Formats: sequence, C-alpha cells, structure tokens
Amino acid sequence: MSASAVFILDVKGKPLISRNYKGDVPMTEIDHFMPLLMQHEEEGVLAPLLSHGRVHFLWIKHSNLYLVATTLKNANASLVYSFLYKTVEVFCEYFKELEEESIRDNFVIVYELLDELMDFGFPQTTDSKILQEYITQQGNKLETGKSRVPPTVTNAVSWRSEGIKYKKNEVFIDVIESVNLLVNANGSVLLSEIVGTIKLKVFLSGMPELRLGLNDRVLFELTGLSGSKNKSVELEDVKFHQCVRLSRFDNDRTISFIPPDGDFELMSYRLSTQVKPLIWIESVIEKFSHSRVEIMVKAKGQFKKQSVANGVEIAVPVPSDADSPRFKTSVGSAKYVPEKNVVIWSIKSFPGGKEYLMRAHFGLPSVETEEVEGRPPIGVKFEIPYFTVSGIQVRYMKIIEKSGYQALPWVRYITQSGDYQLRTS
Repeated sequence: MSASAVFILDVKGKPLISRNYKGDVPMTEIDHFMPLLMQHEEEGVLAPLLSHGRVHFLWIKHSNLYLVATTLKNANASLVYSFLYKTVEVFCEYFKELEEESIRDNFVIVYELLDELMDFGFPQTTDSKILQEYITQQGNKLETGKSRVPPTVTNAVSWRSEGIKYKKNEVFIDVIESVNLLVNANGSVLLSEIVGTIKLKVFLSGMPELRLGLNDRVLFELTGLSGSKNKSVELEDVKFHQCVRLSRFDNDRTISFIPPDGDFELMSYRLSTQVKPLIWIESVIEKFSHSRVEIMVKAKGQFKKQSVANGVEIAVPVPSDADSPRFKTSVGSAKYVPEKNVVIWSIKSFPGGKEYLMRAHFGLPSVETEEVEGRPPIGVKFEIPYFTVSGIQVRYMKIIEKSGYQALPWVRYITQSGDYQLRTS
C-alpha cells in the first residue's frame, strides 16, 4: 500500500494544493496535521510519522513548505518518503527554488506533475527529464498533435528518449568521495568512513550501451586479477541508478547500462575503512589574567605532496562572549563570525606535506563561564582534485552503439570533506 492523498502546506499548515489519489481518506483530515505537529514539538517527541485515529500523516519539510502524504493502512513508509523527496527534486528541476511562491505561481503545472508522479497511490514517472518532454512551463503553447504520451513512458528504457543526436560523442565521469571523520581530544579517530558517488554527464547519440570497469575487489577475485600489483577496493552499500542491469552485476560484477541523457548519478557506495586524517589540526588555547585569550591552530596536510587541497576552511570555535579579535596567519586569511562563535581560517591552496599556523587574540570579559560551556569541535572543509582517498579507479568505459561511432570518455577524481570534525582538549 502507498499514499491515499498528497498535500503541500504553507508554514502555518494551510493547504496550498492537494491531490486525492484513492478517496479513502477524507480531505478534511489534513486539518488535524498542524495541531498534532505543534503538540509533538512542545512535548519534544517530534516524529516523521503522526497519527490521528486511523489516519497516518507521513511528512517532510522543505524550505517554508510541508509535504504530507496521508494513508489509512500499513503503507510502505520508505516508499512514501522516497516519493516525497523525489517530488521535491522534480519541483526544484522545474522551478529552481521550491517555496510557497513557486507553488502559487505554478498551480497548473504542479497539479499536472502530481497527476503524473503518482497514480492510485503508487509512484509512476518520477524522472524530471522524461516529465519535461510533455509537461512544459509553456503548457498553453503545446500543439494538439504533440499531446500524445512520449515513447519513453511506455518504452522498456523509460529514462532515455530515442533519436538523440550529438556532433561530438562524449562521456564525462566524476568520481567524488566525501570523507566523514571524527577525532577526539586525545587524537584518536572515533569515526572514519568514505562515502562515494560516481556521476556521469552523457552526450551520446542513439541508444548506446555502456560498460564501466572499476578496481572492485570482488571482481578481481572472480577474474583472478587479485594480487599485490593490482590495488582493489571493497565497496559496501552500493546503490545504482535504475538504468543499471542489476542481474548482470550480481552475476559477474559488470556495471552495464543504457544511460539517461545529460547529468545523472550512476552509483553511490560506502567504505568503512580507517582513513588517515587528510588535514590534521592541533590547537592550543591560552588564557591571560581573566581578560583575554589566545588561540593557536596548526594545520598539516597529510596527503601526497603532489596533491593540493583547494578552498580549505577551518572553523575554530571561540567563547560566545569573545570580542576585539586580532589574527596572524602564516598563509591565507582569518575572519571572526560572531553569529556562529567561530573563526574561519581560509586557505585557497594547501599542498600536501605543508604545515601552517594561525594565531587569534580575543578580549574575554568572563573566562570562568567558558569552562561550563564546553568547546564544540573544529570543523574542516576542503576539496582535493585528481585524488581519491579509497584508491578507487575507473579501469575502462566501453561504449557500444549499433552505428559504431567513436566516443571519448573523460574521468575526473575529487576527494572532499564530508562531516569532518576534530575535538579539542
């Protein structure tokens, strides 16, 4: 079972637009949603699912809007939440920003989209590229001859249209890895994981079949390539775009697919491996005569010397009552952000193996209270191009199309910070 109806509410809980898919839940039931939400908020037990009698409300919040699905029976909750988030994604593709104003300005298109996204409570066409073929923002300009359903909706390959042509056939592959890290005050790594995505930008004619080869450990073991010379990676929690033939992957670990046109995320994966902190931070805090504090921060790049981290931002927490900031940095610049109680040390380019210092001086009227407050961790943001921390590699990309054209695949590797925090003593 899935959703009975879907509502889009403003920040006060007033319905802006709704679509009743099954008719088994009275539309007036939505009047109970906001009082329930406020009651749970006050009690501190807010949950993504609220119930009133036999009716259940599954909801998400985006910007100043609530998207609410109602159901009477034991629905597949994960399916409903996936649908709500996908609906937000589709609306953002159409209107750039999804806010109350964009709903009010585009009632007709929103209603048409709600009609196509779900039928009798079950998700249908949720690919914005396909929807844009027959639901356009110039709806009144559509010719009657073009009102037929595009073949992509009824086609076995629903994510790609036929007859696509490019003068130059190319595929751009981005391998992006985010490092999540938490280090305690003693310097021990408490949490360490890599979350990776492989994104494609496809400019290919016709209906090509693509085969992507990675240095996947399971594949290497199946084909007898495993050994000291061939570095492999053991991928966990692998998720694929719907275009990938899962049966083929299960059989021989081949990633085979007919791609959508343009940008899409082919796959995501996770590795729970012990990652050496790529940028190591040490900090020392000195207090002087109850009136001022000096913070010294040392940052060291612990990655290959030939690599460079770009756009490095180190957020150092400072006491909430600090004032009169003064800074001295060996590289980059520092600025005080009082509304967040942090100093942001920005370094445009940070080569591997280098070490930099930043000193900050603050006036501090009440040093004693700082002990009670405790100190939030230091946060780090960075991006390292041409480098993957896991060692994952694209070994090949084969492009097969019946016309036999030659196509160029381009690969780019990026490692960036995810939730990257180091606690201070």
